This record gives sequence, C-alpha cells and structure tokens, in this order.
Amino acid sequence: MTVYLVGAGPGDPGLLTRRGASLLAEADVVLYDRLVHHSVLALVPESAELIDVGKRPDGTSAGGPDPAASAARQEEVNRLLIEHGQRSHCVVRLKGGDPFVFGRGGEEVEALTRAGVRWEIVPGVSSAFGVPAAVGIPVTHRGLSTSVTVVTGQVGDPISAVDWEALAKVDGTLVILMGMMNRADIAAALQRGGKPASTPTAVIERGTTSKQSMVRTTLDQLATVPLGSPSVIVVGPVAALGAEQVTGLPLSGRTVIVTRSGPGGHDLVDALHRAGADAIEVPLTEQAGPRDGGAALRAAALGVGGYRWVVFTSANAVSRFMGELHDARALGTTLVAAVGPSTADALRRTGVEPDLVPADHRALGLVADFPQFAPGPFGDQVLFPCADLAPPTIPDGLAAKGWAVHRVEAYRTVPLPPPAPAFLETMSQADAVVFLAGSAAEAYADLVGPDGTALRVPPLVLCIGPSTAESARGLGMPRVEEAGRPSTPAIVDALIGYLSGSS
Repeated sequence: MTVYLVGAGPGDPGLLTRRGASLLAEADVVLYDRLVHHSVLALVPESAELIDVGKRPDGTSAGGPDPAASAARQEEVNRLLIEHGQRSHCVVRLKGGDPFVFGRGGEEVEALTRAGVRWEIVPGVSSAFGVPAAVGIPVTHRGLSTSVTVVTGQVGDPISAVDWEALAKVDGTLVILMGMMNRADIAAALQRGGKPASTPTAVIERGTTSKQSMVRTTLDQLATVPLGSPSVIVVGPVAALGAEQVTGLPLSGRTVIVTRSGPGGHDLVDALHRAGADAIEVPLTEQAGPRDGGAALRAAALGVGGYRWVVFTSANAVSRFMGELHDARALGTTLVAAVGPSTADALRRTGVEPDLVPADHRALGLVADFPQFAPGPFGDQVLFPCADLAPPTIPDGLAAKGWAVHRVEAYRTVPLPPPAPAFLETMSQADAVVFLAGSAAEAYADLVGPDGTALRVPPLVLCIGPSTAESARGLGMPRVEEAGRPSTPAIVDALIGYLSGSS
C-alpha cells in the first residue's frame, strides 16, 4: 500500500509523465487538485474513487485569503491521504505542476511519514518553468539572467511572507506563482525595493492549455494586465524574449467533447489537441460480449468457408470475429469487405487483405460498391458480424442486390455509469460534441435528461456519418452536422470549418 504524490504538469495533459500515467491507470483512489486537466482524470479506471480536494484561488473563504481555513483544509487532505493510504493498494495524490513546488507536497509527506504510510514522489513539470517555456521565455539566458527565483504571490499568508523589497535587489529572473490577485501590491513593493519601473514583465494565463494567453508589459503596468488566474508572472529582461504573441492554432480556445465506446476515440483526442482544442474524452458506452456468449459467432467462424463474402463495418467486429477464427487461412475462397480504412487496417493486422473497401467509407457506400449477385458455384451467402445496435443498412441493401445476409451479433454496446457531477459541469461548457456512433448520442441524451438541467447539449453536434446524425436529430439535438468522411482528419477539418469565426 503506497501513496503516490504525482505532478500532473502545468496544464497540457500531454506533459504528464509516463510514470504518472501508469500509476493513474492502476489507482484505487485519486485525490486531485482544482487545476488538474480532465483528460488526465480520464486515465483513472472506472472502479477508482475520485476525490476533489482542490482549493480555491483565495484559500477557502469567499471573502479573501484565509490562512487558518487553508491550514484546516490541508489537515483534512492529510487525513484523507492517511486513511486511504492505510487501506488501499494504490492511492494517487494528483497535483498540478510539481508536488514540491508550492504544492504543499512536503507537508503531506511529513503527515504520511508520521502515520507510517509508505509514499513515493513522481515529479511533474512545474508551471514556474514549463509555462514560460511554452511561450518561448527562457527563465535563464546567457548575458541576461544567470539565476531564477520562484516565489508565491499569496502575500496575505504570514507563514509564507515574502520580502519583496529584498527580492527587488536580486539579479536574475523572478517567477511569481499565484500572484494575480496581489499584482498591484507586488509591483509596488518591487519598485520600492529598487526594481526599475521599466523592467520587462510577462503574464501568461492558463499556460500550455488551449486557452493560453499572454500579455507583455512593464513592471509599473503589471496591475493593468487584463488576465486572470491561474497565471504565471515573469519579471526580468528575459520576459522580453520569445514570440511577440502566442500563435493560435485553428481550434485554440475551443472545447470539444469526444464520446467514445472502447479505445476508438484516443486518436481523435490527440488530433484535436494538436489542432489546439481542449478535448474532453468521455466514455459513455463500452463493448460487451454477445448475449449468447458468442455461440453464434463461433459457429459462423467454423463455417466461414461456406460464405461467399464476410462484411465488416467496424474494427471491433474484426477483432471479435478473427479472435474466434484463429487462423485466417480458414477463409479459403471467401471474400472480405471492409467499410473503411480503419476497419481495413484492423483486417490487415490479422493477415487478411480486404477484397473490397468502398470509395465512400460508409455503410451506404459499401452497399453501392458491392457487386450484384450472380448465380455461380460459390452461392449467395454473406456473413455480417456486427454490433447488436448496427442499423439494417447492410442487410437490407445487400438483400436488394440478391444476396442472402446472415447477421450475427459479434458484440453488444452497453451504457457506462454517468460521469461525476463536476465532470458534467465541465462538459456543459463545451463548444461541440462529437458522436462516433448512434449509441453514443443516445447515451448522451440520457445524461441531459428531460429538463436539460444535468447537462447542456453544446451548440454544435458533429457526427461521423449520416446514420449517427439521424440518431442525433431524432433525439432533438440542435445543429447536427456530419463530417465529410468517417475519419479523424475529416472530423478535425469539419470542426475547424464549423467553429471558425463562431462565437
């Protein structure tokens, strides 16, 4: 039994260390801070207990800094760490940035040590260094700064009181964390200590995230910077270095929900992050085995040589069927069709090259390109292993072309428990939601509820294809659009097109 103090990094979920991600995937309990990115929390198993122990920017009181309340809150966090650490196999204390840079990680380690609970530190990228680097500001630079001082800007806490006038006399770079509330007082104190009013100063809000914003100014104008928390303040000559402005990516500042069933949404989430979006990956459904335990699928696999064609419309169906087939040579003269590139690639990974991949990567496109049945020695039988909720497009379309289609349930789509209320609140602020299947749209509608109070539907609903879009429209969702093709690049391009210029 161990408590792991894990640094989540400054904001970008991609900056989480591999060790941190591995521990989150094994966690029984996760106690997380307010600024931890939701995509990092998505790494936690469904069975794990998530506990929000985040503190407000002003401590814990609505009226301003309250050191006594903050200390009491930290004692409660320590108590929870000890309690869970004594009874759970893997407890993760997930902190923004690095646990030992103004993260009170040292206090938590002391409490765990006194209680005899084993602990381990997993360092993270501190916002003090990662955020300036993200905008091209080096905190040390030959000829300009050979030292860097990191300091808290919470001047109301007597325990961590800062002698700003003394710091004003120190050469090098000054990096101020949690200082936006007191920036006017900090700037004035530094100038009283002799720091020139013209000292270059930079403020980076929500650094490394899709909502990153930066303002360059001078020390005497720091109070007028129109940014909020969380922000990193850099004071010193290096603050004038780097890009003149933060280059915006096409989806910068946009939040997109990616609903998925199984691992299918990971590539899309990564692509959206590269386009600048804040992508929220939400598993709403998962795949389960067939209702009959796979008996029909196994029987179909044993007799596959008696079919003229096998048709696949998902990588999941390929995985389930080929797992029962065991040996691709059993296909013999049976031809194989795949609805699109991802399904075709799944077949190739099993050693099977598809005989048909339609130009239009949809069920309708497959039906259009499928040959008309003509009598011959190989018969008219088509095997269609698919999900329980697969629409009748393939069976009906091929039957109209003279084929006898044998539909077999390869897997079921079942709903997952709803996300935590705090996660639903984050989802409600999104600009768009992407549905990769009609079942995901139905599961999302169930979260919204009849009165729409639990979860808001975003202004844009983007669907992977027409059948999914039809499901979303049937559920009464507003502004339902379709991607040009059922592929990750097409979905990203569609989101860029629909969201660019919209408010």
